[in-house]
Amino acid sequence: MNPSHLTAVLQQVYDSDPADPSLLQAQLSRYQEALRAFRLAFGPGPVHVYRAPGRVNLIGEHTDYNHGFVLPMALEKDILLLARPRADSRVTLRNIEPARFPDRSFTLSPSIPPGPVGDWANYVKGPAQALVRLLGIARGMDALVVGKAPFGVPIGAGLSSSSALTVVSAMALLDLNNGSMPPMEFAHFCAQAEWYVGTRGGVMDHFTSVLGRRGHALFLDCRPAGVPPTQYRTEWVPLPPQYSILVCDSGKRRANTLSDYNVRVAECKLGVALLQRRWPAITHLRDVTAEQMGFAPAELDAFLAEHLPEEADFAALRQLDLSPAFLDGLAADHRLTPTQTFRVRARCRHVIRENQRVIESADALRASDGRRFGRYMLESHQSLRDDYEASCAEVDVLVDLLAGRPEVLGARLTGAGWGGCVVALLDAGAETGFMAEVAETYKARTGLALEWFAGRAAAGVNGWKHFAEL
Repeated sequence: MNPSHLTAVLQQVYDSDPADPSLLQAQLSRYQEALRAFRLAFGPGPVHVYRAPGRVNLIGEHTDYNHGFVLPMALEKDILLLARPRADSRVTLRNIEPARFPDRSFTLSPSIPPGPVGDWANYVKGPAQALVRLLGIARGMDALVVGKAPFGVPIGAGLSSSSALTVVSAMALLDLNNGSMPPMEFAHFCAQAEWYVGTRGGVMDHFTSVLGRRGHALFLDCRPAGVPPTQYRTEWVPLPPQYSILVCDSGKRRANTLSDYNVRVAECKLGVALLQRRWPAITHLRDVTAEQMGFAPAELDAFLAEHLPEEADFAALRQLDLSPAFLDGLAADHRLTPTQTFRVRARCRHVIRENQRVIESADALRASDGRRFGRYMLESHQSLRDDYEASCAEVDVLVDLLAGRPEVLGARLTGAGWGGCVVALLDAGAETGFMAEVAETYKARTGLALEWFAGRAAAGVNGWKHFAEL
């Protein structure tokens, strides 16, 4: 192993500060530690290394599964997977944090039984099963997953640690079975493979983890652009150097986020179904714009009030002529309870306005207009808090504390919500001077310890065969 060569390799991935070589040196030490841990677990021999980054979404929340627009970036925080192919179809999983993530193993097949809900191995089983069905892969692997702090993607923080594990597992199994896919097709494949765990999410997390680029955000149009539906319109938008991204982990976690998320997806689908009664061409909330529907932007509230209920349960929805077959299918797909109520109008209002905010935010970023971008971030958070009800008291406190600082141009909840992280835009270099005070106030008001880090845009998924020989 040549440390100077490996450092040069890693420099192509991580957007570290050239003036601070200690960051790359720390990454090199991390990779070296992972190699030692793998050999301790599985013995000597070749080791292949794969990594997939988490992501922070700058703006565009809960729009991806509505065929809308998003503006995320891949993070330097990532998940490593070290692997060695096996002669059989067995997949043996170990984690560098075994107390948190116990050993798991399974056999490749078209129907791999899932573990308990939330079990970490499910995010490996999903792409494994999908690859067997799609390509008939048969070669298993011994694998070590490395995602611990400070370099790993924080878990449950809205930074897509689960999707990063899905992507890196799919990349390893595909590569070890001598397969390949074009990047967009691979990202789309990973998004659908993660449905295995029970969520019915969109494509943003996986596209960002696959297509991320150093120093850039990814403008992604989440509507497929062709047939088959694996091609999407993308644009890498440079991040202006005069601004910096700060990611703050609120420390708040919520156990039933999966249920809340599935309800929101269902509420959006209900809005589409109700609007389709008059406008059959609408397939997703992406299609509902002032221009397409013939009303002025200021008239959106009146338009929605005329055509969508503020709140409805299943009985009320049946009276609105939605078919029993559609409602039964919706309940089964999204694991809804018979007594569930839906705030259809407010959910749709958030998505429709958020789509427009993403378009205007991308324009602001291209123009290096950080103050305009920051205003859209604050508007987005208010909508997530009030219309989508995806925030929580602790996150709202954190956004308010950040927004009250003159160094902060904007802040918002990022990720699915109900806890997790806040992303903020600052003037470059400003974040070190005031965050200790913010953290002290935050802890006094919530009882939670605040953690934060600089959000640097990194490259997407990578893989290196025979890593130790580089």
